[in-house]
Amino acid sequence: MRWKGRRQSENIEDRRGRSAGSGVAVGGGIGTLVLVLLVALLGGDPSQLLSGQAPAGGGASSGQSRPMTQAEEESREFVSVVLADTEEIWSKLFAARGERYEAPRLVLFTGQVQSGCGFASAQVGPFYCGEDKTVYLDTSFFKEMRDRLGAGGDFAQAYVIAHEVGHHVQNLEGTLGQVAKARQRMSETQANALTVRLELQADFYAGVWAHHARDMASIDRQDIEEALEAAHAIGDDTLQKQAQGYVVPDAFTHGTSDQRMRWFVRGWETGDANQGDTFNQRSL
Repeated sequence: MRWKGRRQSENIEDRRGRSAGSGVAVGGGIGTLVLVLLVALLGGDPSQLLSGQAPAGGGASSGQSRPMTQAEEESREFVSVVLADTEEIWSKLFAARGERYEAPRLVLFTGQVQSGCGFASAQVGPFYCGEDKTVYLDTSFFKEMRDRLGAGGDFAQAYVIAHEVGHHVQNLEGTLGQVAKARQRMSETQANALTVRLELQADFYAGVWAHHARDMASIDRQDIEEALEAAHAIGDDTLQKQAQGYVVPDAFTHGTSDQRMRWFVRGWETGDANQGDTFNQRSL
C-alpha cells in the first residue's frame, strides 16, 4: 500500500502525548475475552462498555503534553492518509446518488479518552461514536493486533480504519439508529444476531473503500491478503476458540471468520455499496 507523502485529512485530532490522569481504566486487562477479543476488535457497540464520565481522580487529559516520537508522527500520517482516502471515496459515492457525504472526525488517543458516547480506555479498542460522529483510535491497538493475533501489515491497519468509517456511513444512512431501536425490543441472542449483520456490513463497506482506493493507494493482492488475515483473526468463532476452547454462536457479535472475510471480499470485488444489504440475507 502506498501512503507516504500523500494527502492527509484535516479531520484528525491528536490527543496522544497528554497526561491521562490517574483514573481506573474501563473494563479488564488486555487478556480478557470480552473487551479485547470479542468487542474491541474492529468496532462494536461502545455504549455497552463506555462509562458516562471520566473516573474520579483523572480525566481524558490534564493538559500536560510531551513531544511526539517519530513512530507516533508516522502513525498519525498513515491514519490521516487513509482517512483522507475514505473521505474522497465516500464523497464520490454519496454524490453519485445525489447526497452529500459528511466526513467523520478521528481522534487519536493514548490510554483513555472522553468521547460523545462516554469515557473509554484503550482496552475497548477502536470504536465509532455516533453521538459525535467520531472514530476513536489508540494506535497501540495495531501492535496488539500484530503481536497477539498475527494480523500485521499496513493494510490490515487500514482495514480497521475503513471498518470504523463504515459505521459512520451506517450512521449517515440511518442504519445505526434503526439497529439501536430494534435491539431494545429483542432478547440478547436476537440483539447479538442483529449486531453481527451490522458489523458484517461495515466489513463490506471497508471492502468497497478498498475497491475504489486500489489505484490511488496502489493496493495489490498482498494488501488484500493482509486484510483477509485480519478479518479471519477477529472472527468470533476464532477468538472464542482461542480464548476458551469452544464456540458459543449465540454470543457472536461480529460474525465468524469466514463471514467477515466473505463480506469484505464482496465489497472489494463489486465496489458497489448497494450490494451490502446484510440485513435481508438469509445466509451470511
